[in-house]
Amino acid sequence: MQVKLSIIIPTLNEANQIKQCLSRLQTLRQLGHEVIIVDGGSTDDTVSLVSHLCDQVCLSQPSRSIQMNHGVKVATGECFVFLHADTVLPDNILDYFSSINNIKSKWGRFDISLSGRNCLFRIIESCMNSRSSFTGIVTGDQVMFVGDELFTRVGGYPEIALMEDIAISSLLIKFSKPIRIREKVISSSRRWEKNGIVKTIMKMWLLRLLYFFDYDTNKLAKLYE
Repeated sequence: MQVKLSIIIPTLNEANQIKQCLSRLQTLRQLGHEVIIVDGGSTDDTVSLVSHLCDQVCLSQPSRSIQMNHGVKVATGECFVFLHADTVLPDNILDYFSSINNIKSKWGRFDISLSGRNCLFRIIESCMNSRSSFTGIVTGDQVMFVGDELFTRVGGYPEIALMEDIAISSLLIKFSKPIRIREKVISSSRRWEKNGIVKTIMKMWLLRLLYFFDYDTNKLAKLYE
């Protein structure tokens, strides 16, 4: 039996790429799956561009955790797929979800490939995939998916300003290890290229270290920006 997916995309000023993102999801919509945009107060044309390319457009406070929880509230699928606007799903995504038994109580993620050509990106993506397999911690750009029953059991995303993906992973792993789908999603390397690869790596590790020591996530969000 085919499981209905609810693909939830939090947005904030994504006009430059949201149409391209949504155009790739139209086949899934035609097959009965739904795409939900939750916008956090875009000041560009994001909202006006998406209305005919998704099933619902919701407005929310600007925070990924709040936006994704809001999307779940209106979703009708049995499995929630949390997708960033700059990440591309594999074409054969349904083959993988149809093979997961009792998906309503499961969770997992995809392996990741970064879009940039620099050889350092191959090392980074390999480390990200290995780290997730070892720790069970899933980051947002790896496209986390959670069955509706399990999502309810953990109470959704902790509504914090940053590191919400790590926070919910820590809750979910108490029930089961994440399913690893080795087919790769392609995530944009724009942040790395704009800010510098090594600098971005060091910044992300610093933020995670501070989070580990219970640093205020509102302050972490400001550092991230």
